[in-house]
Amino acid sequence: MVDEFGLNSPETIEQILGECHTIAVVGLSSDPSRPSNSVSAYMRRTGYRVIPVNPNETQVFGEISYPRLQMVPEKIDLVDVFRRSDEAGHAVDDAIEVGARAVWLQEGVIDHAAAHRAFDAGLLVVMDRCWLKEHIRRNRA
Repeated sequence: MVDEFGLNSPETIEQILGECHTIAVVGLSSDPSRPSNSVSAYMRRTGYRVIPVNPNETQVFGEISYPRLQMVPEKIDLVDVFRRSDEAGHAVDDAIEVGARAVWLQEGVIDHAAAHRAFDAGLLVVMDRCWLKEHIRRNRA
């Protein structure tokens, strides 16, 4: 889906994948069977810095898991959201607050109002796409 502000455009996806190297993953689970874990493990293997954000975890991949984005002590390029659609807006608002450069709502995560808020705040926005699938597609091209 692409709309008037370039949501999911190839250019936006390319810019995020190419320029956003520090990724806070909201909803990252330590359970290897969870998509958040496998996608984040792939991110790490391909050279991205992954910061876990999940109040139910203390550590993931040996990294401290922060309860909220506002507690992350470093600059975040991308906030990747693995939360239910009805909870995604909170993560998007937090991403705006901390000055992230982009937000990525994972496959199945849809919140048009939150996507518009992020765009209006100057963030790059992808929604209802899998970061891993897009990264693989980009590298095969």
